Amino acid sequence: MISTLLAAPWSVASYRRKFLANREENLFMGSFESFAAAEAAAPASKAVGYDNAEAAKTLYSHQIYFWDYPALFWIKRSIEDGMRSFFDLGGHVGIKYYAFRRVANYPSELRWRVCDVPGVVQAGGQLSVERAATGQLSFCTDFREASGYDVLYASGTLQYLSIRIGEILAALTVKPKRIVLNTTAVHPDHTMHTLNSVGFAVCPYRIQHHDELMGELTSAGYRRLDGWRNEGKPIKIPFVEGGDKPYYAGCCFDQR
Repeated sequence: MISTLLAAPWSVASYRRKFLANREENLFMGSFESFAAAEAAAPASKAVGYDNAEAAKTLYSHQIYFWDYPALFWIKRSIEDGMRSFFDLGGHVGIKYYAFRRVANYPSELRWRVCDVPGVVQAGGQLSVERAATGQLSFCTDFREASGYDVLYASGTLQYLSIRIGEILAALTVKPKRIVLNTTAVHPDHTMHTLNSVGFAVCPYRIQHHDELMGELTSAGYRRLDGWRNEGKPIKIPFVEGGDKPYYAGCCFDQR
C-alpha cells in the first residue's frame, strides 16, 4: 500500500473503522501500485466485488440522475442514427435500460444486452421476467459478446474491471460502431488504484489517467465526438496524496 497520510494516525484509524463498517456510503481508502495489489489488500471482513445476487436486487433503481443525461443524450442520438443493438458493460440488472426507456423512444427492434458478474446476471434475468422486458433485454457474463454490437455503453464500470478498455476492444472480432462512457473515474495527472466500499462489499478500483483513457480509444480506431465531466458525483480518497483530484467523466467516440 502506498499512500501519503495527510492527517494524524488517529484520524486514519477512525476513517478505516468507518470504511469497514460502511453500509450506505460510497467510500474510498488507500492507494496501491496496481489493481491486483488493491484486490489483495481488501479486508477479509467484507465480501470482495459485486457478485452477489441478493444485494443486486436491492440496488435496482429506475431513477435518472443528473449525471446520466450526457450519456442519455448519446443513447437517444444513437437510436435516431439507426443503431439498434446496445451492449451495456457492467449494466447491473439493467438499471439504465429501465431508466432510459421512460424518456427515450425504444423501437420495437431494439436489443439491449447487459454484461455483468453471474450473481447480478441472475438477479437481472429474474427482474426482466417480472417487468416483461425479456423481448429487448438480455444478459451475459462474457464481455467478448459485445462483438458486432452497434453501441458499447459503460456507465460507472471501467473502474471496477481488471482489464482496460483498450484490451476489451482488442478482444472483439467486430468492434462497436460507437462507444459511450459515463461516470468513469479519472485523474488529471496519473492512474491510481484504491479500494471502494459499496456497503455490502469492497472492490478494487482503478482511477485512470484521463488522457491515457482517451488515448486508448483513439489507438483502437475511434474519433472523439463529445466529452464531459460528471459534476455533482463526488469521489475523494482521504489521506492519500492527490486523492482530492479524481473526478467522474464521460465521452462518446465513433469508429473512424
